[in-house]
Amino acid sequence: MNQITESIINEIKTVVCGKDTVVAQALTAILAGGHILMEDVPGVGKTTLAIAFSKTMGLNYGRVQFTPDVLPSDITGFSIYDQNTNTMKYQPGAVFHNLFLADELNRASTRTQSALLEAMEEGNVTVDGNTYILPKPFTVIATQNPTGASGTSLLPDSQIDRFMVRLSIGYPSPEAEKAMLESRKNGENPMDSIRKVCDVNAIISMQAEVNNVFVHEKVADYIVELMNKTREHKDLARGGSPRATLALTQMAKSCAFLNGRNYVVPSDVAKVFVPVIAHRLMLTPEAEVNNRHAAQIAQEILKDTVAPKI
Repeated sequence: MNQITESIINEIKTVVCGKDTVVAQALTAILAGGHILMEDVPGVGKTTLAIAFSKTMGLNYGRVQFTPDVLPSDITGFSIYDQNTNTMKYQPGAVFHNLFLADELNRASTRTQSALLEAMEEGNVTVDGNTYILPKPFTVIATQNPTGASGTSLLPDSQIDRFMVRLSIGYPSPEAEKAMLESRKNGENPMDSIRKVCDVNAIISMQAEVNNVFVHEKVADYIVELMNKTREHKDLARGGSPRATLALTQMAKSCAFLNGRNYVVPSDVAKVFVPVIAHRLMLTPEAEVNNRHAAQIAQEILKDTVAPKI
C-alpha cells in the first residue's frame, strides 16, 4: 500500500470506527473504477463513509435523498429556454460529480433508478439528443434499505448487476461504538478534521495504474472457473454474468495495487470474490426454503476451488 492510499484509509477510519474491511473494500472499488451498492439498515454510517471519501480524496461530492417524486431529469439534467440567446440551455443534473451518493435509491421510481444506472454504465447522459460527459473519476455509492423496509422498491436484479460490489457496514462493536461517542464529546464532529490527502488527478493516475496491473493466464483461468461454478451450482438459478467476470478481474487488480504489487495473485481474487459476486446470484426456490444465502454459497464455491500456484 502506497503512502496516499494508506493515508486515505487512516483518515476514513477516524470517522468510521471499527469497519476497516469495509473501508478497504470501498477504496478498492473506487480505484477499480466501479460503483458501490451499500445495503444496510439506516443510521450505521453509509452517508458518513461517502462524505469522508469525498473529503479526503478531494472529490467533488453530490447527494440526492431519493423519494418517489424524484424525477429522472433531476438526476440527468434538463433543457430550459434562455430568452437572452433565444436558445435552449442545458442545466446539469445532480449526477455531475466525482462522487455521487444516491441515498435510499430503492425509494425512487423505476424510471429514476434507470436514469441513474444508465449514467453509471455509459459515463454520460443524453438530454434532448445531446450527450454530456460525466466528470472523471466518477463513482456512485448507492444505498438500499433491506427487503421489507417500508416504502421501498428493490432494484431489479439486472440493474444490481451494474454495481461492482455490494457492501454492508453493519452495527458497530461495543468498543467501536464507545470510540464513536468519545470522538464526538464536547460537540466535536470528527468529519470537520478530515484531511485532504490527494486530488482528482492522483485518483485518475492510480486508476490508470490499476488498469495496467498484470493478470497471469493461470489467474484468469481461476477467475473463469469460479464464475462457471456459480452458473452450475445446484442451489443457484442464476450465476455470475460476464460483467461479473470483468468486475472480479478489475477488483482483483485494484486489490493487488493496494497491496503494492503490479500483478494479481490468487489471494487477491479470493479476497474480493464474495463482495463482487454475492449480489449477482439468484437462489433456487428450494435453496431459499432451506435458508441458504448467496454469500454463504459464494464462500463455499471459493473454498472448493483450488487456487493456482504461480
